[in-house]
Amino acid sequence: GLFDIVSLRVSQNSRDEPTLLGMDLVGAAPDYATARKVYESYRDTLDQRLQKQFNVKLLGIWPFGPQILFCKKPLTQLADLKGMKVRVYDQNLAKFIETVGGTPVPLSFTEVHQSLSLGVVDCAITGPSSANSSNWPEVTTHQYALGFQMALNGYAMTMKAWNQLKPDQKTKMQAAFNALTDDIWTYSQELTQDAINCNAGKDPCTTGKKFNLVNVPVTPADIETVRKAVATISLPTWAEICDKSNPTCSADWKKTVGKAIGIN
Repeated sequence: GLFDIVSLRVSQNSRDEPTLLGMDLVGAAPDYATARKVYESYRDTLDQRLQKQFNVKLLGIWPFGPQILFCKKPLTQLADLKGMKVRVYDQNLAKFIETVGGTPVPLSFTEVHQSLSLGVVDCAITGPSSANSSNWPEVTTHQYALGFQMALNGYAMTMKAWNQLKPDQKTKMQAAFNALTDDIWTYSQELTQDAINCNAGKDPCTTGKKFNLVNVPVTPADIETVRKAVATISLPTWAEICDKSNPTCSADWKKTVGKAIGIN
C-alpha cells in the first residue's frame, strides 16, 4: 500500500508472476511492429491476471528495445557462440543460448562491464543504448543487432486507487498512459537505431558516445533460428513454469499471442 502506481520490469517481475514473460518470450517479437502486435493481443489477458493475483490494473507497456549481442571475440553468426560464455538476464534467454552452443552466465547489469573486461564472459546481451551509456563498447569489439527480446516495462495502478476514480477520470487516466506509452514506443525505436550507429562510430549519432564496434550484418538464417525458437524452446520452457502457478497460462497465450504471430 506504499504506492498507487508502480513501474514493472517484465523480465524481473516474471519470477514472481511468470504470466508476465508471455509478453516477451525469446523470438516472439524480433522487431517493434511484432512486439506491438504481441502486446495488443496479450494486454487484456495480462491485465486480468494482475488484477486477480495482485489487485493491480495494467495501464500500459513500453519497450526498452531489442536486446542484442555484444562480444569481445569475433563472430559472424549465432553458431560462433559455441563455447563462449554469454551474459543473460532470464531463464528463457539462458535456454536459447544453450541451444546455440553458448554457456549462459546470469549477471546483473552492473556486473557486466567488469566481467567482460576480466574475461568472466565473452559476450553479453542488452539494448544498444544501455550498452552505449554503460561503455560496453570499451570492453567489446563486435555488435550483432539480432533482437532476442524487447525488454518490456509496464505501468500498473492498485485497484483500490483505480476504483476511487470516477468513470470520466478513469477514461482520462487511461488515455494519458496510452499517449505516454505510444510516445515511448516511438522514442525507443529512434533511440535504438541511433545507439547502434553510435556504437559502430556511424552517423547519425545524436544521443550517445561514438565507439568503433564492428557492426556484424545479421544473417537471414539467424533471424529464422530466433523465430523458430518460440515454438521449440521459449514457449515450452516458459509454459512448464507458468502453468504450475496459472493453469491456463500457456493456453491463454496460444489463443492470444500465438494466434497473432502464427504460433500455436
